[in-house]
Amino acid sequence: MSIIDWPADERPREKLIQRGAAALSDAELLAIFLRTGIQGKSAVDLARELLDRYGSLRALLEDDANGFCSNKGLGLAKFAQLQAVLEMANRHLRERLQRGDAFTDPQGARQYLQQRLRHRPMEVFACLFLDTRHRLIEFSELFTGTIDGASVHPREVVKKALALNAAAVILAHNHPSGIAEPSQADQQITRRLQDALGLVDVRVLDHIVVGDDCVSMAERGML
Repeated sequence: MSIIDWPADERPREKLIQRGAAALSDAELLAIFLRTGIQGKSAVDLARELLDRYGSLRALLEDDANGFCSNKGLGLAKFAQLQAVLEMANRHLRERLQRGDAFTDPQGARQYLQQRLRHRPMEVFACLFLDTRHRLIEFSELFTGTIDGASVHPREVVKKALALNAAAVILAHNHPSGIAEPSQADQQITRRLQDALGLVDVRVLDHIVVGDDCVSMAERGML
């Protein structure tokens, strides 16, 4: 049966308009993006098949052009549309946290950092530099590679904080494996940076480890 023959409240597009996008399943959202199916399969059927093949929506969205276009019913035009949608979503989130915005909601900081760091293929250490009212001054990626005691230099973090006249900082780095559990090395780096920044009266508010989810070391009592 074609989607057009479904009851109106079961069609993905009408369901989204009536109930909002959050009410839709991954397959229904993907079906709206696909717009049409292939011979013998509706857009929803095709979406479900793709999700089964990839194992998750995220794996599908992160596939490269060759892998994406190897699926029947997809192609370069769809790949280009998808990349445009993803980039618009990324820019939307970044614009929500522009210079001068206050980090009063810890979840907002986590979402922002996950969007910026989760998909990086190597470890990246970054800082959110904040003023006295915890408003964003600048997001800065400072170090890349294996994040350990030898690769993160407190002197450089202090230098950047002083240059920006920051009063506080949120530290962050990603685990490309997706496992966000803080390591012993992460805790050691945090203590070194707390000590160094404390000498110039810059508070470390948190150290967020980014993976498939985000772990706040402050919430874990590690600061």
